[in-house]
Amino acid sequence: MQARRLKVAIAAAAVAAMAVGAAGCAQSDRKSDSGEGKTGGTFIFAGAGDPKNFDPIFNDDGESFRPVRQMYDTLITHKPGTAELESGLAESWEHDATGKVWTFKLRKGVKFHDDTAFNAAAVCFNFDRWYNMKGAAAQSQMIYYMDVFGGFAKNEGDGAGKSIYDKCEAKDDNTAVVTMNTYKGAFPGAFALTSLSMSSPDALKKYDADKVAQKGDSFEYSEYANAHPTGTGPFTFGGWDKAKNEITLNRNANYWGEKAKVDKVIIKVIKDESTRKQELRAGTVQGIDFPAPADRKALSGEGFQVINRPAFNILYLGMNQKNPKLKDLRVRQAIAYALNREQLVQSKAPGGSSVASQFMPDTVLGYAPDVQKYEYNPEKAKQLLKEAGAEGLTLNFYYPPDVTRPYMPNPQEIFTVLANDLQAAGIKVNGVPRPWNGGFKDDVQQLGKHDLHILGWTGDYNDPGNFVGTFFGRGKTEFGDQAMTDMFAAISAADAKVDEAEKKAAWQQVNKDIATKWLPAVPVWHAPPAIVVTKDVKGLVASPLTDERFNTVSVG
Repeated sequence: MQARRLKVAIAAAAVAAMAVGAAGCAQSDRKSDSGEGKTGGTFIFAGAGDPKNFDPIFNDDGESFRPVRQMYDTLITHKPGTAELESGLAESWEHDATGKVWTFKLRKGVKFHDDTAFNAAAVCFNFDRWYNMKGAAAQSQMIYYMDVFGGFAKNEGDGAGKSIYDKCEAKDDNTAVVTMNTYKGAFPGAFALTSLSMSSPDALKKYDADKVAQKGDSFEYSEYANAHPTGTGPFTFGGWDKAKNEITLNRNANYWGEKAKVDKVIIKVIKDESTRKQELRAGTVQGIDFPAPADRKALSGEGFQVINRPAFNILYLGMNQKNPKLKDLRVRQAIAYALNREQLVQSKAPGGSSVASQFMPDTVLGYAPDVQKYEYNPEKAKQLLKEAGAEGLTLNFYYPPDVTRPYMPNPQEIFTVLANDLQAAGIKVNGVPRPWNGGFKDDVQQLGKHDLHILGWTGDYNDPGNFVGTFFGRGKTEFGDQAMTDMFAAISAADAKVDEAEKKAAWQQVNKDIATKWLPAVPVWHAPPAIVVTKDVKGLVASPLTDERFNTVSVG
């Protein structure tokens, strides 16, 4: 069974916009491995926020994944510029008739950055490491693992429930067999998740990779995660200079695939969107991501290459049902009616954005055209609040002012508009700005301090489980309710459907019921994120998944 794909138009749009260029640094005369043109120099890209760390399994956000994707590989990957699956560290893969047993034929001769061999034993070491992870702190940081596999060998943290993963066997050096306890529709797409990248077993052991500690409201990670990430990718780790806010990646001359054309990549963390734009214009960086919607036309007119990726994402307003008032469906519906999302899209979203009626794009199987839509109706909102006895309600609204995300290019402005809408409907809003890492994400996803929050998602692969299942497939602190067991069961049942028609119908019903019966959050918009580079960068392939790899990039 192959993963479902984005519509051809979406994939084609990404491919059509993939070859771009930016101002280069000094070039060497070394020829590229493919024999095409000069290579060398340094590509400097402005990141929008600090990475959490560099251990793939403990990450779930794009700013952490940006450097991780350059240093690691996954068993399966995506064809550049599309959501189509293609071979990665596995040359081929297949499953048995039950969909539970997956056999991977691995590439030969691949080495980790520490010069140890990548083989089937290394694959099994990684899978077994994730499954056997100990400690509530470590387990709580494995967001993607939990969304895909659902549990651990020992459930100390959020890992309540039986794991889908059963075992991994190395049949020979180049054949790994991964067995699941049940069929799951996420596969094979989930094997392309950056979180499930392959790490060197020797390095993991040497640098105590599983050591994660919670210190108050924040988390501390191992020497492996902070200073010795060791994958098989086209770049090796050159250091994270926090004083300069720079992450350095060095060309891996022994890479098994297409070797990098530049000698170095520097990811320069610039949290302020205006400052990123200034440095792009000054030539101190050669690429930025997620420009403000109002700046795209101006930058294009100045000669910069502005490439819009297809919108394969969702922004939502989440509601924490730890607050007793928010447990009342009528209050959550009132919040939905109070939001003028059409006006928000027109005033603050990038061109080509659309109001969202559900929690996945219409290109994903199971999208329900006839889902309940909450049109802007502040009077209806006030009526529902009165019926629920929630007049005069006060809510703490958390948002991250210091970061720009593909689905959220201007969080401060988005918060302001939504807060004004809520206040016009009679809900008092206390805005709580918190830094993205070490603040907002922990407060919302681990500690549940909030009442409301804005967050979103860019799809990793084209399956409804990667959207709806990721958000609502199990109890999460983010939404504050571990008791929506009927919603969890419905999502699990939809995900277990093997027949395509049955799967489509089941997911459509899930989407309808989320809108009417459960409403744990309000979908806001789908927005096409842009990436910008100066005119001399060539070979950057823009991805609908924001999964850009820098080994194809040359400068000058």
